[in-house]
Amino acid sequence: MSDDLKLPRAAQIFVSFVALLRANGFLVAPEQTTSFLAAIELLGPRSLEHIRQAGLATLAPPPERRATYDRLFDIHFRGAEAIEQAEGEDDETVRLQEEGRGGDEPPLADEANESGLAAARAEALVERRFAQTATSDPLRKLSREAAKRLPRRRGHRRRRARSGPFADLRRTLRESIRNDGEVLRLGRMRRRQRPRKMLLLIDVSGSMKARTEENMRLAHALVQSAGNVEVFTFGTRLTRVTPALRLKRREQALNAASFLVSDWDGGTRIGDALQAFLAVPRFGGYARGAAVVIVSDGLERGDPAALRDAVAKLSRRAWRISWLTPLATSPGFTPQTEALIAIQRFVDDLVDGGSSAAVVAHLLSLGTRRAA
Repeated sequence: MSDDLKLPRAAQIFVSFVALLRANGFLVAPEQTTSFLAAIELLGPRSLEHIRQAGLATLAPPPERRATYDRLFDIHFRGAEAIEQAEGEDDETVRLQEEGRGGDEPPLADEANESGLAAARAEALVERRFAQTATSDPLRKLSREAAKRLPRRRGHRRRRARSGPFADLRRTLRESIRNDGEVLRLGRMRRRQRPRKMLLLIDVSGSMKARTEENMRLAHALVQSAGNVEVFTFGTRLTRVTPALRLKRREQALNAASFLVSDWDGGTRIGDALQAFLAVPRFGGYARGAAVVIVSDGLERGDPAALRDAVAKLSRRAWRISWLTPLATSPGFTPQTEALIAIQRFVDDLVDGGSSAAVVAHLLSLGTRRAA
């Protein structure tokens, strides 16, 4: 390519943003890219907001994907600064402060829980980076089979069926006209099946750090495979990471989630985190009628009574609660920790969560189960 046909350096960042949109499922024609560059030239631009508005006007993202467009724009043009200063931070992240003296500096993650083999109560505020790895077989299986095997519920709308509890009078009368007014067969209807809401709560404390990366990859695969999924992380704080995991590319999604969560590999206060979840009405609404899956070892360092009360409240809202712990290494697992003993009677499943294959197998089996 000659020098005259090379793209100007100043325009490369705008064209690469269009490529990012296409990689995340946005339909952008070449003519729209040209209009985008022309709009930017016309506006100046004097601020990032001018560029954002130029993209909205020329690239035309669908209204239902406006939030994804804004997040991709911020990640591309502003990087980490945009995620750290995201609007509504107090609403999306519920901070659980450590009791005692407030002037002490939180310990570093390695000082608070170096081995990751035991639970700690101390809060460690760190960032985490996720390595790029190939998609494992369990994640491929989840992406392939989630649509037909995840739990479903009966919807309010009805559909035609060979048998069902409702009569299809419209179809019956239409057929009777063709048979000179004779009703030869009564049409039937049944309710449509719709995907059931799913709520995934992931323990990212120090005692679970050996499983944190794979659990986050699994959460991304689940969000991409099913549209009605909410994901939260908890350790010493509660963080909603669903918007980040909705990004199509896994590396970008996990990178965005890494900026949202600040308590990676820190202490463990499960009861306080779940109480904070229930204290926000919008968050608590995610659990109503949902299949709730908690991935945690249950090594609680806070008050077991707070954990028991929180799980009891969740059980009254949820369709089914599954607690997946790496400690459940056998089918006849009997909990030994005080926290797991306290919540055992409120959960429907207390099963193995020590590998991606075990977690995926349980998620895919929920479609064949009923609430206890």
